[in-house]
Amino acid sequence: MRALILGGTSDANRLAEAVARLGLDAIYSYAGRTQAPAVQSLPTRIGGFGGATGLVDYIRLQRITHVVDATHPFAVEISRNAVAACATTGTALIAFERAPWHQSQGDNWIGVEDVAAAAAALPEQRARVLLAIGRQHLAPFAARPQHAYTLRLVDPPKAALPLQDAEVIVSRGPFTLAGDLDLIRSRNIQWIVARNAGGTGARAKIEAARQLGLPVVMIARPALPARQNTESIDDVLAFLAHDARLGA
Repeated sequence: MRALILGGTSDANRLAEAVARLGLDAIYSYAGRTQAPAVQSLPTRIGGFGGATGLVDYIRLQRITHVVDATHPFAVEISRNAVAACATTGTALIAFERAPWHQSQGDNWIGVEDVAAAAAALPEQRARVLLAIGRQHLAPFAARPQHAYTLRLVDPPKAALPLQDAEVIVSRGPFTLAGDLDLIRSRNIQWIVARNAGGTGARAKIEAARQLGLPVVMIARPALPARQNTESIDDVLAFLAHDARLGA
């Protein structure tokens, strides 16, 4: 058994630690979009594969028997490539996928399908908006230049942002409710735009918005091909360790 963990999230990091403790043969893969990724206890590779075809080549070259897709729920391209590559090579695949958030009493969510729809959902009058969507998805908001945007990014931007009025906060989760309440209050945030990433590491802003009665433009998760998935690290370990015991 040799596993490839497609990672880059805090959940993937926890999984990698558990895999390393068991002594399983695995490689951890980063997409390379973060400037200073967390150090892993597993052998690590950084960078893309070159699409589904490149991933097929890598699986064969490295003799990968199991792939764990532990990427961000909005990392559509790599997840689709993983499904295609594993089908082509006959490689076992499981997605370690956190459950999405669900609206609770007191939430004021405006559900939208994508980032462009999220930009369109903002009010016409000027507002102070927290964009919690990552640096790669900012372009649609350039069409709404009347707003003052606060961006929370993992890395400082290397190039000029497409937004006229934007403040960047460089910070890495997990975030706390107290910290996000302070962020929202100190910058007089009136609207929040978020992707339904699920999990606990970024949920604080949703809870803070509920407490403060703020609207949240919530971007739905993209559709992905059918695949085996779980929210449990133990399930992933069982998926890997079963065949390891059999010598696969």
